Amino acid sequence: MMNHCCYDAIPTSSKLVIFDTTLQVKKAFFALVANGVRAAPLWDNKLQCFVGMLTITDFINILHRYWQSPLVEIYELEEHKIEDCRGDYKPVPSSRQPVSCPYSLFDAIYSLLKYKIHRLPVIDPESGNVLHILTHKRILKFLHIFGTMIPKPRYLQKRIEEVDIGTFKRIATVQETDTVYDALAIFVERRVSALPVVNEEGTCLHSLPLTFNYFVLQHLMLGLPLQP
Repeated sequence: MMNHCCYDAIPTSSKLVIFDTTLQVKKAFFALVANGVRAAPLWDNKLQCFVGMLTITDFINILHRYWQSPLVEIYELEEHKIEDCRGDYKPVPSSRQPVSCPYSLFDAIYSLLKYKIHRLPVIDPESGNVLHILTHKRILKFLHIFGTMIPKPRYLQKRIEEVDIGTFKRIATVQETDTVYDALAIFVERRVSALPVVNEEGTCLHSLPLTFNYFVLQHLMLGLPLQP
């Protein structure tokens, strides 16, 4: 991984959306949906620099924060701008700078793990423009495509239980009788990517993926009921 730079993992064709911090939250969400992306770098025109990242998870955090707020009605969020929710999206302080193209994939993976983030902007060192948003999924796809060119560590031959990958204790679940808000709260508080739905006997009936939040947000933004 030290021999491959971040540029190697960037696809030949991809879509990138950048938001100005003065854009309304509702318009930003619909822009993500319309373009089929789940994250966008944020540009502050006053500071003339990138100041953070806005993701679908951030929308869930905003929704969770204001859902039961006595000071803000949920419909008022339609008028909020991204800069009004500065405390809800991911900032980019000096200790969490985006990586530039010459950086190795090892450096990118280290940053993702160190800061416990899922997306990392890749910056052109000359122009300062964002070229791509590097994710765990993209790195795994790169390893799958070019796996024969990269030495394989020994632990790949071990069983899942031996390398302690996955969650086997304190698994976050939701009861089938719980509310949608209960599920959203668990997604936010436990920071999980999927949520098993269990009955009273503890039997798993099905699983709510992270895209469940996407569905809920889309219906709320459009003013549609959550049930057909």
